[in-house]
Amino acid sequence: MIHVSERAVILAPHGRDAQIAATILAEAGIESCLATGIPDLVEAMNGGVGFGLLTEEALRTADLRALSAWIEDQAEWSDLPFVLLTQRGGGLERNPAAGRHLETLGNVTFLERPFHPTTLISLAKSALRGRRRQYEARARLEKLRESDRQFQSLANSIPNLCWMAEPDGNIFWYNQRCYEYTGTSPEQMTGWGWQSVHDPELLPGVIERWRASLDTGQPFEMIFPLKSATGEFRPFLTRVEPLRDAGGGIVRWFGTNTDISAQQAAEEGLRHAAAELERRVEERTAEHAAAMAQLHEAQKLETLGQLTGGVAHDFNNLLTPITGTLDLLQRRFGESDARAARLIANALQAADRAKTLVQRLLGFARRQTLETKPTDVSELLAGMRDLIASSIGPAIELRLQDDRALPPAMADPNQLELAILNLCVNARDAMPDGGTLTLVAEKVAIGPRSEPKLAPGLYVRLSVIDDGSGMDAQTLARAIEPFYSTKETGRGTGLGLSMVHGLAGQLGGGFALTSEVGEGTRADLYLPAAENSVVRDRVSRQGPLPAVNRTLSILLVDDEEVVREATAEMIRDLGHHVVAASGGEQALARLAAGLDPDLVITDYKMPRMDGAELARRLREQAPELPVLLITGYTGTTEDTLHLPRLSKPFGQTEMANALAELLSPDPKVVRLPVGGKRPSR
Repeated sequence: MIHVSERAVILAPHGRDAQIAATILAEAGIESCLATGIPDLVEAMNGGVGFGLLTEEALRTADLRALSAWIEDQAEWSDLPFVLLTQRGGGLERNPAAGRHLETLGNVTFLERPFHPTTLISLAKSALRGRRRQYEARARLEKLRESDRQFQSLANSIPNLCWMAEPDGNIFWYNQRCYEYTGTSPEQMTGWGWQSVHDPELLPGVIERWRASLDTGQPFEMIFPLKSATGEFRPFLTRVEPLRDAGGGIVRWFGTNTDISAQQAAEEGLRHAAAELERRVEERTAEHAAAMAQLHEAQKLETLGQLTGGVAHDFNNLLTPITGTLDLLQRRFGESDARAARLIANALQAADRAKTLVQRLLGFARRQTLETKPTDVSELLAGMRDLIASSIGPAIELRLQDDRALPPAMADPNQLELAILNLCVNARDAMPDGGTLTLVAEKVAIGPRSEPKLAPGLYVRLSVIDDGSGMDAQTLARAIEPFYSTKETGRGTGLGLSMVHGLAGQLGGGFALTSEVGEGTRADLYLPAAENSVVRDRVSRQGPLPAVNRTLSILLVDDEEVVREATAEMIRDLGHHVVAASGGEQALARLAAGLDPDLVITDYKMPRMDGAELARRLREQAPELPVLLITGYTGTTEDTLHLPRLSKPFGQTEMANALAELLSPDPKVVRLPVGGKRPSR
């Protein structure tokens, strides 16, 4: 059981500082113990510590060698945080002596006296959060060490000689069996030291074959003798396989040397039996490898979904202050400085591209809801031309045809791009020797009893046509079944066409496949034509902002300081007053202290109390208080009290639109009531 301690060790030998600090920490639920001097401090920390709370005067004249030695001797995962209380009026700027403690303590936060208890608690909790991350790192290291121990145990139990080499052939690890057989040491065998146990006459041929495998990346297999600890040469069958990363690059080589002297001495019948046994082992190994590959594909999809969800949340938080700040700069300086306007516009364009990249990742991981809107399919295809061309390769000719009078289609552009790319990659795989890939976008009128079965009306039909190998009737009938795939293991999940088919149905359209063996395949994606012919593009950051006809008092809640400050400045620039809070508890405390805002804007994902819980608490205290959720979270928040939501990253225009809609008198706008007398809080 790994020991985890979150107690504070306090060294404040003068006055009542230690008792006061312990009381403040206890009220915050933080355990502490008191030390009387440096030796006592070190002894206490040896018994477990979350962070240290020291006073400057406790260190000023003390012998710090024991403390320095303890800090230097910390494990690789540990960087114990300290909070150092400095003298009154003695911040780092005016107290160089306090600054010198940085070198001794390392991970130290300075707190100038006098201080508010809340400040001490905040620093203490911050230190504990850092310590918890260190504990998590320790746990991961222990898991890695345990995994390594298990691997070493397994490798050493194998009767074969096993080893691993770098991509350039430099051997860096042998199992214990290698040293036992050859009678050598790790120092003798590291790198290319293995040559010493080979027959000098046969060694050049072995080196030539090994270098050929290193140059080509092909597996190595050869029979040659190896010298034992007694000087005897025995024949060994040596197999070396390259281990590759996801991109196909070799990350290391894994080799085995199998003593075959007994097999060579056996009779012909025994050799035949051994050959049959080896064949069966290879079949079982191949079956196991195929099963593991399928399992790896399933795990990869799940891991990708979790990874993209976390990355998108953090990335959206990073983009929000960037987009908001650039938005403000563009409005303030864009008209007066043409060069600044151009540079800011380029930066905003890059931020929009980053936002689109995040959305594409989420779409691939199936972690976002559809955002259906009128979409110009011709423009979308033109923008994808380079991406499609690079995906299908130079051996395939790409042709795009579209109807110039093509109406907008109701679709989610990000999901539609992924569906088109999926179909194009499938077509590429059907043309291994090259061919022609044609994409056609046209409007079609669907009547009753149509194929595929669609509601009568106007549709945009997007066709992906290849002249590849095609499919027979049996394969075509199962093509859109989930997990059905004709590709070899590792080249597909069998979900591509089923995802396209599901997307078409979700959009109110349809999907059809036609194919003939040797003639190619045609995939038709039907998208409902938009009733409104206006294509909604990204929000323009030029021109006047939508206005609310009064100055608002807004409570802004976000745990990310950079996001909070950028959003507050964005709102203030709209002419409103902003009071900021770093979390739900602080927001409720400010309301309890008498703050009476016109509305609350809160982040959704926050530690301890998220935006959903804060909204519920606000609903109980002030049912008529409007609440707007801002979030970079990639899951759904639609069940959160049916509150309006603004997704990160956003600019000033998006914020102004959200405020205008939230406070709009239009009954069609989904909002909470505004104005009127609120219940007392």
